[in-house]
Amino acid sequence: MSKNSSRTSVPDWYFQIIQSPSVRLLLIPFIAYAIWLCEMYLLEGQIQLFLHPDPAGLLFYTLLCCIAIGIVIPVFIIRKSFIGGDVTMFHLGFRSWYRTVLAVVLTFLVIGLATTLQNPSGSDTSAFFLAFLLLLPTGIATVMICWVLVGTHIQALVRGGGALLSIPAGVAITAILFGLSSKAQFPTVTTPDTLFWYIVAGMAAAVFFFLVRDVWSTAVFVTGELVYLMAGWYSVSGWYPVYSVVLISAAVSVGVLIMIHWYLSRHFLTIAAPV
Repeated sequence: MSKNSSRTSVPDWYFQIIQSPSVRLLLIPFIAYAIWLCEMYLLEGQIQLFLHPDPAGLLFYTLLCCIAIGIVIPVFIIRKSFIGGDVTMFHLGFRSWYRTVLAVVLTFLVIGLATTLQNPSGSDTSAFFLAFLLLLPTGIATVMICWVLVGTHIQALVRGGGALLSIPAGVAITAILFGLSSKAQFPTVTTPDTLFWYIVAGMAAAVFFFLVRDVWSTAVFVTGELVYLMAGWYSVSGWYPVYSVVLISAAVSVGVLIMIHWYLSRHFLTIAAPV
């Protein structure tokens, strides 16, 4: 049977459902988010990975949850949305390398200033740096799932209402999604108070992303937030003996994001389109 005849055997309503905006821009991104949340719970929260340092567990969590599900899968969904005209490189936050480096440097300066004023790790500066590296893969995956994927697709879905509707909708929904991730990371210690501060931090990160439109600086911003939010929930000192594994996990995550940025820059134009 030929490919064309097998395609025609599928009812037309099936293709209409798959191509409908509610499925393409809402259901599919939310399914990706749900899978990522479940994997985070299974590979991090349930076994309390950050409370009990495990080099093999960290690498497995980074490769499967953060990279495969948190970074690579969103790119496949984003690529189809890009080709369909739902999103642009501007919306996704993959900008020119010069602008990216500048945004990241400025964001690091802000985090450095905040750390100088109030270091969540006390007087131990190296502990903050280690915690940042440990949480960087999670921060990158969080930005890719919550804002680059779900946030931009929600904006595309309600874009007919203008920026006054699309941006607040994107901020509100993605902030809640970021807040819910706390239940997956630390299911046994998350309280309503913790959920509240996660949602507040999610709102700050959402506003940052939609204003700056840069995936890299937002990843730095969110990782910095995670260090503050999770301070006191686990001891960073336990990760010092396996510092090399923490560094490898962070480096691999950054390397994958660099390759994705390069691929998108090579195959798609960066268009400054209105939100």
